[in-house]
Amino acid sequence: PSSKIMKCYHNRPEATAETVDADGWLRTGDVGYFDEEGDFFVVDRIKELIKVKGFQVAPAELEGLLREHPEVSDAAVTALPCSRSGEVPIAFVIPKPAAAESLKEVTLQQYVAEKVAPYKQISKIVFVESIPKSATGKILRRQLKEIAQKEYC
Repeated sequence: PSSKIMKCYHNRPEATAETVDADGWLRTGDVGYFDEEGDFFVVDRIKELIKVKGFQVAPAELEGLLREHPEVSDAAVTALPCSRSGEVPIAFVIPKPAAAESLKEVTLQQYVAEKVAPYKQISKIVFVESIPKSATGKILRRQLKEIAQKEYC
């Protein structure tokens, strides 16, 4: 708890109970960790985590790996419902112009698979011209999830 964090919602005890715990900690919905040096890193939002066979996969981790590929311009990852695993990661990728015709789904799947645990592997990669984002550049995951469910379930 901190003196710089809100203590409650004015005249909204139910909202306060959902957001601030009994010890005064604010539940932000973020997932993070401390490294060996004591630095804190925010990894993702709890509600955006993909639940694969009981494991939680952060879309931001997979997006970062995809963006590191020399033929990828941008990427966004969301959950695709799966009867066997609960959910699996699906990626929407904008290839760099020079790679638009040559970049293959299997190439990126193998690239990511070499760097992550088996449960984090991307089940489907869709090549797109744009990724829905807000005016501030935040990925609109709800729209991606709707596209994934309509087109790939």
